[in-house]
This record gives sequence, C-alpha cells and structure tokens, in this order.
Amino acid sequence: MSFWRRLFGDENLAALRAAEPIVAAANGFEEAMKALSDEALRAKTEEFRKRLEEGIARGLSESTMLAELAPEAFAAVREASRRTLGQRHFDV
Repeated sequence: MSFWRRLFGDENLAALRAAEPIVAAANGFEEAMKALSDEALRAKTEEFRKRLEEGIARGLSESTMLAELAPEAFAAVREASRRTLGQRHFDV
C-alpha cells in the first residue's frame, strides 16, 4: 500500500462504504419488486415522478427527494433487469 493511500485512504473503498446504506435499503425492496406484475413494475416510473413532484411541491429539495426515492428506484431497475436479462445486478 502506498504512503498516500495509507495517509488518505482508498477513494473506491470510501465510495463503496458510503453506498452500503442505499444498497441495504434497496435490498429491502427486493421481494416487493419481485411480487409486482410487469405492468405494475412499469408503473413505478410514473409513481416515482409523481412522488418527486409532490415532495418538491411540499417544499422539499429535489436532492432530498431523490435520496429518498433512490433505494426503491434502484430496486425497481434491478428487478426490471432481472426480468429482461435474466441476471441480477450485483450489490456493488
């Protein structure tokens, strides 16, 4: 390990650690996403848009709303990919 890496840490490792709570939250939605019909899964996109707009209308910032929606949106994308490609995205 280089001197600089020991001194400042590994940026990639730091990014992975920062993403762990989002990954864990997305994993919490996995079974619910699997249970959705194809049509219901497609409808999630519009639901996310509506929830984003409603949150902004309530005075929440766009970044706050996106952070709130991210785990469920990631779970929906992962499930759509699983159904389309037959492969589940890695958690990382």
